[in-house]
Amino acid sequence: MAQYFHRSAFNKTPRLCASLSSSSRHFIPQHLHPNAIRFMSSQRSYEYILVSRPEPAVVLVTLNRPKSLNALSSPLFAELNQALEEADKDDSVSAMVLTGSEKAFAAGADIKEMKDKQYADVYKNKFLEDWGKINQLRKPLIAAVSGYALGGGCELALMCDIILASPTAKFGQPEINLGVIPGGGGSQRLIHAIGKSRTMELVLTGRMFSAQEASQWGMVSRVVGEGEGEVVKEAITMAKEIASKSQIAVQAGKEVVNAAYEMTLAEGLRFERRIFHGLFATNDQKEGMAAFAEKRKANFTHS
Repeated sequence: MAQYFHRSAFNKTPRLCASLSSSSRHFIPQHLHPNAIRFMSSQRSYEYILVSRPEPAVVLVTLNRPKSLNALSSPLFAELNQALEEADKDDSVSAMVLTGSEKAFAAGADIKEMKDKQYADVYKNKFLEDWGKINQLRKPLIAAVSGYALGGGCELALMCDIILASPTAKFGQPEINLGVIPGGGGSQRLIHAIGKSRTMELVLTGRMFSAQEASQWGMVSRVVGEGEGEVVKEAITMAKEIASKSQIAVQAGKEVVNAAYEMTLAEGLRFERRIFHGLFATNDQKEGMAAFAEKRKANFTHS
């Protein structure tokens, strides 16, 4: 929830020559598909995020508050929710990627915004509740994490469906150092990802943990590459691969995996089987199985 990092650790982080805006352009191909151009031209101008279309069916959202290490303010989250919701509703989009800069995915929630708030204010106005809108997305969202993902930044990564991390990624829930606890779901999502003992240690000590630890614990899918921008490139490649599948099947797959958090095993198995049965009513199931039998590539119509 909170923006927090050790100055000594920050001082050891290599300085970037390029700004976030210029570095993010590195991931946008020079020759975009016409659908991508139409999508980008239709997007409103954002102040705290960048939205691009690196592949015809993939949207890339880049957090863009480099001076504050992408601190998650309410205005930033409002823009993020809006951009992701628009992509989720766009039939030409099949998958989304979320990233920050090389220094920081997001170093936490904006302390300057929070420090003077009172209980009545945060309670009545449901402070941070709008962060949960990401959970309502039907299409897959991949986090490409480099640098600091602390507090709210760690929580934001955990909200995504898949996390890819660069070797420089540093995760943590350091809110205890500020006299509070995680407020954006960190304690609840971490325990599902890495277990009670590790979650309790991290929440009560506030220590940072590395990309390698996160990978060993199963919190991230894998640690990707060594060079600048490699984790974003890999996330886009993964999103492109997902986008080549049936949108209906992908969304169904996401739904049944997430259902495992809420159901018993018996309930989950029954739910999975019913969703599986339902896919036999789709054109994509007929096309996918016919293509397999005929040893050709499937031409999914997302219907």
